[in-house]
Amino acid sequence: MNSKDSMEPGYRWVIVFASAAMLTIAMGIMVNGLSVFFIPLHEEFNWQRGSVALINFSGLIGLALGGIVMGPIADRNDTRKICLFGGVVLGLCLLAASRAEALWQFYILFFIAGFLGAGALFSPLIANAGNWFKTSAGLAIGIVSAGQALGQGGVPFGTAFLIGTFGWRGAFLALGLITISVLVPLSALIRKPPVSATVIGSGNAALDDVSPVPLPTNVVVAWLSVAVLFCCTCMAVPLMHLVPLIQDQGFSPEEASSVVFLMLILAILGRVAFGKLADMIGALPAYLFASLWQTVLVFFFLQFETLNGFYIFAAIFGFGYAGVMTGLLVCVRVLTPLSKRASALGIVLVFAWTGHAIGGYQGGFFFDLTGNYTQSYANAAIAGIINLIIVGALYFTISRRNTGSLQTA
Repeated sequence: MNSKDSMEPGYRWVIVFASAAMLTIAMGIMVNGLSVFFIPLHEEFNWQRGSVALINFSGLIGLALGGIVMGPIADRNDTRKICLFGGVVLGLCLLAASRAEALWQFYILFFIAGFLGAGALFSPLIANAGNWFKTSAGLAIGIVSAGQALGQGGVPFGTAFLIGTFGWRGAFLALGLITISVLVPLSALIRKPPVSATVIGSGNAALDDVSPVPLPTNVVVAWLSVAVLFCCTCMAVPLMHLVPLIQDQGFSPEEASSVVFLMLILAILGRVAFGKLADMIGALPAYLFASLWQTVLVFFFLQFETLNGFYIFAAIFGFGYAGVMTGLLVCVRVLTPLSKRASALGIVLVFAWTGHAIGGYQGGFFFDLTGNYTQSYANAAIAGIINLIIVGALYFTISRRNTGSLQTA
């Protein structure tokens, strides 16, 4: 064990794994947990997929805005209380959704669930976990964010069985009860680090400010925000519409959701692997490579008709696309100064969640318009190409500036 590690509080790993478990549930529900409800809600109310996708859109917009509001509140107050509040609100909104009868009720409930529920969990938990570490903060944040990937696969998979057993209303009821019963006790474990342990930096020269950042912070934030808007528009389509796409091929909800579960299990490994890759080749090249991976592959989901084909391809896609989130987090750490890093991440994540919302909605909208997913997935690929152009331009701009600085020196 590194001597520096031995001097840090052992409780920091309790924080990491408790935070990861909380994000497993909260983000699994909010990001793509609704994917298994598309067909049940259509069968119950005859709502089109675009209309159902707007429920997810409302939740993610709430999450985006909630992160901006709740993050600074958590900085000034007890993180434990903020997380407890978020967990209770999220659970109550799910319980209320089990009684909803109209689309507007779902829109309001999921917006609140995002704004006051998951919004009080994601940014505060990520920031708090990193602040417990003088060294290996990148690894800690990677593990916490991997909880999100596990939830994005596990929640739809488990929910499909709940729907099959209890119906969609019973599934929402069960999710609400599980959310409260798990998030409330886990929130009790969350606490801010001792003053002596509160170090935002990672202790890793690849991640910390050992030299001036190459561009002004507002320029970096604007550049990454526009890029991630299109990047997440691309990734949201398979996250939200892979389950109904597979169901349209005649497979059961349980079989369809198991494909997404496998994809997100591989995504956990991908987040760790691309974190290592970022250390080796740099944050922006790693982000660019992950973006290229998801852009090239996303449209090919339409080419499969067998369950085994979906399993194999989803595993390949999941491993690579997962590097996008790791790359983004590391890019923000590398390209912004410590004093502005938290606020910079909050702004960039607003565009990330907005991209998720747009991607999920357009997927349902164009399905309703055309009767198939061809245009929806084509739009995802186009968004991915735009992201590649933007990230590539940022990479070459920074490389040129760095080269110019060396020549001047």
